[in-house]
Order: sequence, then C-alpha cells, then structure tokens
Amino acid sequence: MKVAVLGAGAIGAYVGAALHRGGTEVHLIARRAHLAAMREHGVRVLSPRGDFTAHPHVTDDPAEVGEADFVFLGLKAHSYASCGELLAPLLGPETAIVAAQNGIPWWYFHGLRGHPLEGRRIETVDPGGSVTAVLGLRRAIGCVVYCSTVIEEPGVVRHLEGTRFSLGEPDGEISARAKVLSAAMIAGGLKAPVEARLRDDIWIKLMGNVAFNPLSALTRATMAQMCEHPDTRELVATMMTETLAIARAAGADPRISVEKRIDGAWRVGHHKTSMLQDLEAGKPLEIDAIIGAVVELAGLTGVPAPALRYVHAAVSLLDHTSKVPVGSH
Repeated sequence: MKVAVLGAGAIGAYVGAALHRGGTEVHLIARRAHLAAMREHGVRVLSPRGDFTAHPHVTDDPAEVGEADFVFLGLKAHSYASCGELLAPLLGPETAIVAAQNGIPWWYFHGLRGHPLEGRRIETVDPGGSVTAVLGLRRAIGCVVYCSTVIEEPGVVRHLEGTRFSLGEPDGEISARAKVLSAAMIAGGLKAPVEARLRDDIWIKLMGNVAFNPLSALTRATMAQMCEHPDTRELVATMMTETLAIARAAGADPRISVEKRIDGAWRVGHHKTSMLQDLEAGKPLEIDAIIGAVVELAGLTGVPAPALRYVHAAVSLLDHTSKVPVGSH
C-alpha cells in the first residue's frame, strides 16, 4: 500500500511517521525548513507513548511520488480548493482522499441516504463546488482526528495526547478500502476505528471547536480559562446546545451532554486552540469549516442559532481586521 501525505505538518508528519513505522510505503510532501530537516534526519516523534524516528521518502514535488492508493490531506480546509496542482500527480483511478480536517467536510450531505438535504452542497466549505472539483466526492474517506501534535522544531513533532483517527465512508459503508487503511494505521500504533456513523463523531468534536476556537481567538484565553470564567462557560454551553440541535437536524445523533463536553475541554488545561495559535502566527483563521458551515446548516435546517451567528460575525471581523493595517479601509 502506498500513502502520500500532502501537507506534512504536525498531524501529517505524525501520521506518516506512524504508518511508515507500521510497514506502509509513505511519501511526505512538505515545505521549506521542515522538508530539509526531515530529509536529513527523518521524522523525529517525541511522545509520552515513546519516542521514535521514521525515515519515509520526503519531497516537495508530488510528481516524484506518482499515483498513491491513499492521499492523506494534512492541509487546512481553506486550502483545499487551491491544492489541485499538487494533488493531481498523486491521483489514480481508485485513489482515496482522507481529509483530516476540523469542522464540516465538503462531502457532508453526499451519501446521506434518506435525508431531505442529501446531495446538497454546503457553500461555506465548497463555494461554487470548487472543493468538489478538486477533491471529488467518490474518493472521500472521512477522518475525525482526536490527536494533538505540534512541530517543536523543523523535523521534530511533539505528540501531546490522543492517537485516535476515526475513519468512515460518507454513505456509512464499512468498505474494504477503509478497513485496509485502518489496519495500516493500527500497525503503526494508532487507533483507527471504521465508523458507520462518522458524522456523529464529526459533531462531537465540532461541539468543542465551534465554541472554543472562535472564543479563544476573540479573548486570547486558554481552554481552562474559558471553562472557568462563568459567563464565558455559559456562552460555550449555549453555543454547544445550538450545535447539538443543528447536528440532529442535519442527520447526525451525537450522544454526549454539553456539560460532559465542557468538562472534557477543561481537563485539557491551559492549552491554546488551533485558531488562537493561527491568529498569533498571523495565519488565516479556519472559520468557514468550524463555525461558518454550522451557521449555514442552521439556516438550511431552520434551527435558530443566535449565539453561533453573533460569535461568527465577531470572529469573521477579527479575521478581516487582523489582516488590515491599522488606519486602512
């Protein structure tokens, strides 16, 4: 089996290193200093589960890799529509694309049999079908990441917690290709269950992201600080309650209470969310897939979501003003 990792950042490099350790042929496609370090020293993983180093092939040119059985996308969702030139050399007739993204995926209503919105495009994450044009729908295998990693220095990934990568087909089938990928990930030391109802997992994770990510960017607070501040905790609970209602209207049934979800976030401690880290690094904020699509789904399903709408408005303005010099219009 041949796996190409397009976007070998913290998560992508970690998954690639684990797959390589388990015996899979892995090709990492990376950029700049991270690329040079991995070429010279391999991928060094520092983990409470045990440190290890893997030496997969590393390149910045997908044409060197050629067609793969699986492409693992380690890119942010807002990069999907523009990655076609990099992706094209990796795609054969049966290549599957595994997008380890946060939030609502472009394929969400694909294969959702019996739902009134089956086949509906979500404009926020697939504007004009631009993402589907690049990634397709038939190729998609969903992936929900319960894993936290950071790049400590070029070529060095620190694994903080979690090894679970839930996999699932959009139509709920327990497919042969999903089982093959799961087995390879398990051989590398990861947890990779194949779920018939992956959308439930998407929403369970999204309950946290939809509230904590934008609020952390707006307040500069850590997970623990948001949970311990009474008014903010109440706002988080309201956003999560709205999100649960939207999830059920959109064909999922995430079985977790709001309080349990908040308590789980509090136990993470003084951790900065990915959106706050991106803000501090001057990177674009991953707003559309994490909260924008949820607001769009609220409109499509007729679920009132005032808290989500207000926070979405505020964080969208923050994303805009953070890119504009003071005094500019």
